[in-house]
Amino acid sequence: MEILINTGMLMPITIISLVLLFAFSLFRVLREYERGVIFFLGRFEKVKGPGLIIVIPIIQQMVRVDLRTVVMDVPSQDVISRDNVSVRVNAVIYFRVTDPQKAIINVENFLQATSQLAQTTLRSVLGQHELDEMLANRDMLNTDIQAILDARTDGWGIKVSNVEIKHVDLNENMIRAIARQAEAERTRRAKVIHASGEMEASTKLVEAASKLALEPNAILLRYLQTLTEIAGEKNSTILFPLPMELMKGIFNQNAPPEQKSTQHESQQGSEKGSEQDKAPTS
Repeated sequence: MEILINTGMLMPITIISLVLLFAFSLFRVLREYERGVIFFLGRFEKVKGPGLIIVIPIIQQMVRVDLRTVVMDVPSQDVISRDNVSVRVNAVIYFRVTDPQKAIINVENFLQATSQLAQTTLRSVLGQHELDEMLANRDMLNTDIQAILDARTDGWGIKVSNVEIKHVDLNENMIRAIARQAEAERTRRAKVIHASGEMEASTKLVEAASKLALEPNAILLRYLQTLTEIAGEKNSTILFPLPMELMKGIFNQNAPPEQKSTQHESQQGSEKGSEQDKAPTS
């Protein structure tokens, strides 16, 4: 230092250092996904980037803007549906800056503004639908929320590309009520299916009985087929069909004497009547 002072080189070296520092401060490097919003004495001048740009210190200021897609988690919101059911819903939104000038000039903090707008929009849209629609039609709700957010953030130079509802949390009482409703619905469907099956089976049985009645031997063949099926199984029950005429003869032999005499007299009377009918008339 004394040598520089004695030789008079301190001042030139200081000036050169300041010039080099000023020259280096002129250059800024912006990545491919970054843009620089340049202000000249406080007024907007242009948007520069990417690459190497020149920013004059003091009279120019630069604000960096990231153009990549931002994934923002919307905090859980308490929502009362149209059918007066309280639920907690959270979502995630995907957006990016399309106009750096609007994103810096038209809104103070576009990230915070987009987050607050997403929360209020989520509550207002879901409050217009019933719980069943929230659980079953998420794609439709996502589309509605995305369209509203995209329209309202267009003035901020932001494009909302997608909105996804992640969770719809219910309390325990509502979960049990939904489970009971689902069980009752399943029971109702089972009863309807069973009744439909019974009706179809009865119709087919009537058709089968009509076809069997056309041929007397068909019912006998059906008996034999049933016996074959029973004999194929390991059981001690044997079914054998008997003609009704044979059963009538057995019942007549086991009848009391009075009933037999009455039947015999009626038979004789019928025979005499037939003989008189056959006798020639003079």
